[in-house]
Amino acid sequence: MTETASAPVKAQVSFEDFQKLDLRVATVTAAEPHPNADRLLLIQLDDGTGSPRQVCAGIRAWYEPQALLGRQVVIVANLAPRTIRGRESRGMILAVVARDDDGAEDVVLLAPDRPIAAGSPVS
Repeated sequence: MTETASAPVKAQVSFEDFQKLDLRVATVTAAEPHPNADRLLLIQLDDGTGSPRQVCAGIRAWYEPQALLGRQVVIVANLAPRTIRGRESRGMILAVVARDDDGAEDVVLLAPDRPIAAGSPVS
């Protein structure tokens, strides 16, 4: 059985605006609870550039840090850096947020269906 979710559709964007996003595959190399936030994890990623990338992700209620090690995820690589609770976040991990009939959230990370080189572009 396939479930469907109803969420408001956002305003249409041009193809040129969509092309501005740099979506890439990254591999989780380390993860730990954010020391200043109950909902966040600090995640270190291999994004194929040769330099580690840190992101703060609000997935602590759904994922144990150790379970993320080695997992591949899809990131927005060209999101402007921002400081979240005292720690720099350089990107965003993409996830699906679903709600059940009672309003409880479930979060599922987007990922390739088989291993692929870190840094591979998503198109």
